Amino acid sequence: MPHVTMTGIAARRLTGGLTEFDVEADTVRRLITELDRRYPGLGQQIDESMAIAIDGEIFQDAYLEKLRPESEVVLIPKIGGG
Repeated sequence: MPHVTMTGIAARRLTGGLTEFDVEADTVRRLITELDRRYPGLGQQIDESMAIAIDGEIFQDAYLEKLRPESEVVLIPKIGGG
């Protein structure tokens, strides 16, 4: 089961402060759907303000990326700028 670590403060308010999860999913889209099912609103938070790293590689559009049972996924707050 992929292991998810969430950094930053904003999304933690939706999880009651939890920052690590094991989620049964084989794609990032399914992972986000499951996290949103567990913690309503978290999916939108991830979509709007978080980058996704899978096994150390940051993806711009990760929805269709495949996950392995041993994958490490890190949700990182996006840095704004202009």
